[in-house]
Amino acid sequence: MKKNLAVIALAGLICAPVSATTLNVYNWSEYLPQSLIERFTKETGIKVNYATFESNETMYAKLKLLDGKGYDIVVPSTYYVSKLAEDNLLHPLDKTQIAAFSDLDPTILNQSFDLNNQYSLPYMWGSTALGYNSDVIDGSQLTGWKDLWNPEFAGQLILTDDVRDVMGMALILGGYDVNSQDPQQLEQAYQKLVTLKPAVTVFNSDAPHVPLITGEVNVGMQWNGTAYRAQQENPAIKFVYPQEGAIFWMDNIVIPREAENKAAAYAFINFLMKPENQATLVQEIGYAAPNLKALAHLPNEIRNSEIIFPPTQVKEKGQFLGSVGSAVSLYERYWMELKK
Repeated sequence: MKKNLAVIALAGLICAPVSATTLNVYNWSEYLPQSLIERFTKETGIKVNYATFESNETMYAKLKLLDGKGYDIVVPSTYYVSKLAEDNLLHPLDKTQIAAFSDLDPTILNQSFDLNNQYSLPYMWGSTALGYNSDVIDGSQLTGWKDLWNPEFAGQLILTDDVRDVMGMALILGGYDVNSQDPQQLEQAYQKLVTLKPAVTVFNSDAPHVPLITGEVNVGMQWNGTAYRAQQENPAIKFVYPQEGAIFWMDNIVIPREAENKAAAYAFINFLMKPENQATLVQEIGYAAPNLKALAHLPNEIRNSEIIFPPTQVKEKGQFLGSVGSAVSLYERYWMELKK
């Protein structure tokens, strides 16, 4: 998932490890503050070679092509952890080398896509819900996913460029599980989306808040972190958890099986999991981080933000994205058809 920060490498670059003192990181764009990269190098002497991707599909194809080589840290979303593990591309984590493991939020550990966190640790987690410009859109008209089909929103609507988000929304509207593998349910969800497609101005998962800030669109899907950042630039941007239930996801840290600098990878994980560094991630990127001790390092306005930290009732009503098994091919087929 995702997620305006400096990036040190060309997106999509296939990197080979430079030396034993270089850590090769493959992450979403705009998803790691430059200040943390510089701090890590200053503290450890390990240089960071940082490359980015714009979708899980791109990341997965690259790792398959490289057979798990070329990177030491990768940040896939929930359901792609299990996919990479099934392909034997991941290194089983040694929890004894992760100092802050006991401080991580237990409610987001041991997910179905990686039981007992054998291969992954939470990096950041967030939600997909609704964002709108209140200078243009009447908020009383936007309470749930169903409202995106309002004809008044045609031509000013954004959806994330993410098959699981978009299909998940349609599945929720049908009363189904966001991780449905039922062909009939997926067909119904696709047909529902076909009726929305003519109203969509843009699909964007690179920086979905940007079209909202610039006025290219005024309403649609947003991740909570991008909505938070949009509000910093334009307070008229609002974020709404849909009454039918939000979609929750998690991005995760993994070490590829063939990573050449595993010791540096563990050093980076331990650095990122320090409470003060977790707090930097939250403040600069706008998503919740897993180390509960980070809360003590956050100002009240962020600690109490319902955009970054959804209320309990919102979490209880929402659904977490997980693996869809072999049904992934159906999702991809419908996605290609929808975006034609």
